Amino acid sequence: MPATALVTGGNRGIGLGITRRLLQDGWAVSILATRPAPEDVLGELRELAGDEARVRYVQGSVAEPVDHERYVQDAVDAWGRLDLLVNNAGVAPSVRADILEAGTESFDRVLGINLRGPYFLTQRFAQEVIRLRGPLSALPEPPAGPVATVVNVSSISATTVSVNRGDYCISKAGVGMATQLWAARLAPEGVVVYEVRPGVIATDMTAGVTEKYDAVFAGGSVPIARWGRPSDVAGAVAILASGQTPYSTGEVFHVDGGMHIPTL
Repeated sequence: MPATALVTGGNRGIGLGITRRLLQDGWAVSILATRPAPEDVLGELRELAGDEARVRYVQGSVAEPVDHERYVQDAVDAWGRLDLLVNNAGVAPSVRADILEAGTESFDRVLGINLRGPYFLTQRFAQEVIRLRGPLSALPEPPAGPVATVVNVSSISATTVSVNRGDYCISKAGVGMATQLWAARLAPEGVVVYEVRPGVIATDMTAGVTEKYDAVFAGGSVPIARWGRPSDVAGAVAILASGQTPYSTGEVFHVDGGMHIPTL
């Protein structure tokens, strides 16, 4: 069985780019998404994989722990192993609102999906990895590299303020701390944890603010002055998932064209 990956929101946008790249690299991939199974997308992915057994789809929400259980168990039942979790699924506020006026409903929704969901899915994934592997002390010799990897997809908004979507910024900043927490806790278990922090990526989430970000790029405030692509983020995930950085954990990998660099 090839190495296996769970990719939340892996059916569209950045997540779809990640799914495609992992399949190209030989992984088996299971997608968790709220929509009914998109047969057109799944057909394309199965063709890319060359083996329909390497592509699975579970309908559910990352915000619901009961769906975490179904999602993890489905992969274990199908493949008998867990190697990678990519916490990608996320939402923007339904309506951008000044933080002086924003309400609790949007806040609770955004943090439930973007922060609480991945936090507890990581917990469930790690518990199952440990159960499948058994105690490290019981192994005949220490593993040569990580036994599993978690990659959290956050956002430049973890450190860049947007006062009309404070809930989103707080959720992504929280993902940054969750990455550090899980990195510290899971290192003794042989599991490494990373954060990939995209900048402005061309997806349906950013389609409504095209003019705004076109102006940002034209103004020279981003060193690599173009829109990012889902494949750019997927490349970073592929590197971190490859096992080539076994002595690193808790790291942040920016995929933002240098947007995070302070400039004068």
